Amino acid sequence: MRHGKKFNHLGRKTAHRSAMLSNMASSLIEHKRITTTVAKAKALRVYVEPLITKSKENTTHNRRTVFSYLQSKQAVTELFNEISVKVADRPGGYTRIIKTGNRLGDNAEMCMIELVDYNEVYNNEKKAAKKSRRRGSKKTTDATVEAAPAPVVEDAVVVEETKTEEAPEANANESEEKPEA
Repeated sequence: MRHGKKFNHLGRKTAHRSAMLSNMASSLIEHKRITTTVAKAKALRVYVEPLITKSKENTTHNRRTVFSYLQSKQAVTELFNEISVKVADRPGGYTRIIKTGNRLGDNAEMCMIELVDYNEVYNNEKKAAKKSRRRGSKKTTDATVEAAPAPVVEDAVVVEETKTEEAPEANANESEEKPEA
């Protein structure tokens, strides 16, 4: 019976699966984005997000715990020094899976898994401040602040100086240029 065995075995034995996930997690941390199949990406997300959460608190115990999963000093160093600083205020959801279509050889569903805070395309758009109001609330809202009278600015009067250009008299020039015959 397979009661309580919910995770995807990915067609591998335990040692192979843990080594593969460790290598993929190290690559994701070092490169910030990798391309893989959807099934592996979903398994990787479950594997790497708790490690990123542990990296928020930089203690010797957390470093050793993360190193036991990743087996890469460079990945652990980058995770604790660079990535944990960027995701410090994020409560979870550190990765994003974007489907890219099917692979040509075996038609496997492919995707790109990336760290959320390192994608410039999605992060360039500034989020508008969420305006939330509760029904029946008597608190000051943005609408009442905007309704306050603005200070009066006196209109400045702009005086334009008009310049009149004198056109040369054509008749005077023509009479001088014509020789009398």
